[in-house]
Amino acid sequence: MDDITIGLWVTAFLFAMVVIGMRVAFAAGLAGFVGLVWLRWNGFDYDPARFGKALEISVKIAGQVPHSKVSSQALSLIPTFILIGYLAFYARLTSAMFEAAKRWFAWVPGGLAVSTVFATAGFAAVSGASVATAAVFARIAIPEMLKVGYNKQFAAGVVAAGGTLASLIPPSAILVIYAIIVEQDVGKLLLAGFIPGAFSAVVYAVLIIGIAVVFKTVGPPVTGFTWRERFASLPPALPIVAVVVIIIFFVYNPFGDAWGTPTEGGAVGAFIVFVMALARGMRWGQLKEALIETAKLTVMIFTIIWGVLIYVRFLGFADLPGAFSDWITTLTMPPMLILVCILLAYAVLGMFMDAIGMLLLTLPVVYPAVMALNGGEMVSLEESTFGMSGPMCAVWFGILVVKMAEFCLITPPIGLNCFVVAGVRPDLSVQDVFKGVTPFFIADAVTIALLVAFPAIVLWLPSLA
Repeated sequence: MDDITIGLWVTAFLFAMVVIGMRVAFAAGLAGFVGLVWLRWNGFDYDPARFGKALEISVKIAGQVPHSKVSSQALSLIPTFILIGYLAFYARLTSAMFEAAKRWFAWVPGGLAVSTVFATAGFAAVSGASVATAAVFARIAIPEMLKVGYNKQFAAGVVAAGGTLASLIPPSAILVIYAIIVEQDVGKLLLAGFIPGAFSAVVYAVLIIGIAVVFKTVGPPVTGFTWRERFASLPPALPIVAVVVIIIFFVYNPFGDAWGTPTEGGAVGAFIVFVMALARGMRWGQLKEALIETAKLTVMIFTIIWGVLIYVRFLGFADLPGAFSDWITTLTMPPMLILVCILLAYAVLGMFMDAIGMLLLTLPVVYPAVMALNGGEMVSLEESTFGMSGPMCAVWFGILVVKMAEFCLITPPIGLNCFVVAGVRPDLSVQDVFKGVTPFFIADAVTIALLVAFPAIVLWLPSLA
């Protein structure tokens, strides 16, 4: 049996385990290890006397790969970004952001929902975790919307959808994971997420206003704030802006040399928010909870990475990514149509897998194929298929797949943000939240279509770096 066939059988085995409910981390690790043993034993012509040797080689590979990758300095960004979000909550920066957004935008139809979206976007700029963002604003924003008569399903849907913005707006843990898997520049990818993230928030806001105008009972406007009250709400929210600016200057200083690496920027940002939280009265119990929650989420992400990296190494030995790239480039369909089909496949796959696991499992195969469609990783702008150089295509595709990962956070039956919102709010069922997020599928589809049609939305900012 050739290596490609073994790769396909093991991949089918992996997806079967995921479908029956096994966690992605353990399914990927087990499938990768079985695949490594199978490949080695196949190389020994299935000699029973040499099975032990195949097993020994596979154990060494499976043990070395996760440590060598996870010990990468770039991955230390993930816990610092997550910690920033939890510390910002205890520093009451989240409530300050929501209050400022409410005073400035609540007067429009669906104003509190619009305020929630913009506040989640602001909080996403200091939090790398969508789950944390959804959990925080389920506590803050939903009671405010219900108090003035919002439909509870709609209110829950707004928070679940708004929480997904943390996947795209830096600092983003998923963007960091993408950069590491495809070996691209973390700084450029973080920069690339700002404009598409803000653009997504605006599309959500337009959708909300449209729904509130058509269905007047869904989101009544809230009035009565004076200009004095509006301007008074800005200073408490400014620390978030300061943290974002500092992180940007560490990643890319537009006036000269960068101040440091993205990893250092994340650490400095976490320290600044920690000082703010102490100054605003954070207690030991709150700090302990922030550290524990950060550790839990970090361990979950790192465990997925460990397991998937074993599977990725097996894919490399089986040469499945190369075979898939060759097959993709031989198709007679237009390259842009193939890309759209790949994105649609992500939408379907995301209904059954969590976002991080989905990207980690698919990128080693899909990314080389997309690069091949464009002409290769080092193709020039003039010779490319999509009208962008190889490195810029890597950034553009990264934003597209992370946006698809956002989409998967609210799609049934696995939509994690919906389960988080329902878990925080006992008065809401998971079904209520899924019903509430349904209109936001349209907004996400529009956003993805525009990002595909107009790559400059993604590439303008990183092109300046």
